[in-house]
Amino acid sequence: MIYFDNSATTKPYKEALATFLKVNEQFFGNPSSLHQLGLEAEQLLTGARRQVASLIGVKLEEVLFTSGGTESNNLAIKGAALAYKGRGRHIITEQTEHPSVLQACRQLEEYGFQVTYLPVDHEGRVSVPTLQQALTDETILVSIMHVNNETGTIQPIEEIGKLLTRYPKVLFHVDDVQGIGKVPLDLRNIDLCSFSAHKFHGMKGTGVLYKRTGVQLSPLLSGGEQEDKVRSGTENTGGIVAMAKALRMTEEKRAQASSSMKSIQTFLRTELEKMNEVTIHTPLTGCAPHILNLSIQGVKGEVLVHALEEKDCFISTTSACSSKQKKTSTVLSAMGISQAEADSSIRLSLAYDNSLEEAKTFIKQLAHVLPKLTKVQR
Repeated sequence: MIYFDNSATTKPYKEALATFLKVNEQFFGNPSSLHQLGLEAEQLLTGARRQVASLIGVKLEEVLFTSGGTESNNLAIKGAALAYKGRGRHIITEQTEHPSVLQACRQLEEYGFQVTYLPVDHEGRVSVPTLQQALTDETILVSIMHVNNETGTIQPIEEIGKLLTRYPKVLFHVDDVQGIGKVPLDLRNIDLCSFSAHKFHGMKGTGVLYKRTGVQLSPLLSGGEQEDKVRSGTENTGGIVAMAKALRMTEEKRAQASSSMKSIQTFLRTELEKMNEVTIHTPLTGCAPHILNLSIQGVKGEVLVHALEEKDCFISTTSACSSKQKKTSTVLSAMGISQAEADSSIRLSLAYDNSLEEAKTFIKQLAHVLPKLTKVQR
């Protein structure tokens, strides 16, 4: 099997699965309980929090555990908007964000907030001067993703962060779900940052929201006031401890194998560019090393996905959160790509365990199925 759909989800590490099972079998107590089992679970939780904080370069108390990227994004955006609505009601984001950001912003519009959706250039990148022009006295939050989940485009997060230090009333949120473990990110000028465990070989249903000391959030969930009174609900101790292990292992692999992953992406790009039917949408520079987005003229993306699936090759079309809706990619449309090309797009996404041999086999399988598909769809 060749699995090139790692941006949708990664296969959990065996070590993470073993940790999850062990914690749930032996340390199943509620971390809020006063007895010994509860204390043991709380100690594991604190250890995981300390490890995550160290790996992403923040303070222990700045790590909040959530159910994943969607919750982290919603908590950051809605929580900040509601907590700081007395300062203003204007939010800035951009048109190629993940649905969990865009839909959160649209919901806030229903509650009287104003949202500016910045355009992107043909590579899917926002302009820092354009963002600066959009800032007003009412702006309280800017939310820009680090790595685009469909194209791999890297946004100028460092420049935006430096810019916003001149606007102390404005919080800066970054969705780093696709970047963590692949593209380093300095959180120094970032106030809120979202992560999801199943994108780096942890368990689904666990995530992190980094919240800088002093930042206030209005809770979305009311209850037992866990996670610094911001995210109520009994913590998923097994998933959280497994997530910390998975993140450590991923960071170790990144140090050892990041150049190998980039080489595989370069090989795929080079071979695909030799095919007349192929147009690549992932920029040549300023992109993450694990994502390659392309269109194949005359072949619907979903048709190609299923054709390659029969060859035991697994890829995707748009974001996994949108693929079953069969809608044209809003990301590619915002980049000025035609509907026909967008509907013919596919995404290849790698992990550190993928090999060059797999990439070579994929190219052979693609070359084998394409003539049949283009003939059928003419």
